Amino acid sequence: MSSIPASAFLALALILFCIGLYGALTKRNTVIVLISVELMLNAVNINLVTFSKYGINPSIDGQVFALFAMAVAAAEAAVGLAILMALYRNKKTVHIDEMNEMKN
Repeated sequence: MSSIPASAFLALALILFCIGLYGALTKRNTVIVLISVELMLNAVNINLVTFSKYGINPSIDGQVFALFAMAVAAAEAAVGLAILMALYRNKKTVHIDEMNEMKN
């Protein structure tokens, strides 16, 4: 693990975050947007673990924060999918543009 430079991990996190950001901003399907948000959270987790291992003062703090971020991401996915299923029952669609019940 120590033979891989930190820049490789940071580049991987950057690529994952950019893919997730592109998916979250351009797609109309709610499931794809939720997956894109999860991808961005995983990129953040890679950054946390990388800076935890290769930082000035290496410790386990970044890994603990990444574990908490994974727990929050799991809860976000569960709540998001539950809301999506409730909206699908009423509207029969998963497109973001057509889900504007709270506006009216």
